[in-house]
Amino acid sequence: MDIFSKIAVGEIPSYKCAENEKFYAFLDINPLAKGHTLVIPRREVDYFFDLDDDELAEMIVFAKRVAKAIKAAFPCRKVGMAVLGLEVAHAHIHLVPMQSEGDMNFANPKLKLTDEEFEETARKIRENF
Repeated sequence: MDIFSKIAVGEIPSYKCAENEKFYAFLDINPLAKGHTLVIPRREVDYFFDLDDDELAEMIVFAKRVAKAIKAAFPCRKVGMAVLGLEVAHAHIHLVPMQSEGDMNFANPKLKLTDEEFEETARKIRENF
């Protein structure tokens, strides 16, 4: 079982933002911005485009709901979406609140949040999901 699967089943703690039977959303622990959230399928699939068509469509719809919750919790111009997938061998989507396209630059310095700030961030997203 990979690290994201362990997070989704609760073996590794996370700051949960949203979930259903197929997908799990949690805060990135090295966020580009408050509200930076990862969306994963519960099923282990390494490459995003190896998801079957129905699962891929459902994941995007789930991510859309999470993005709307992020935007409500953290007002921004848009919520950016990125699919990178080299650092963890589990398909995932990054959702990042942004005021400009530069906010999606993964080379930018990451925020250092306290546990309390992570908890409050996740709570705000959950409340708007």
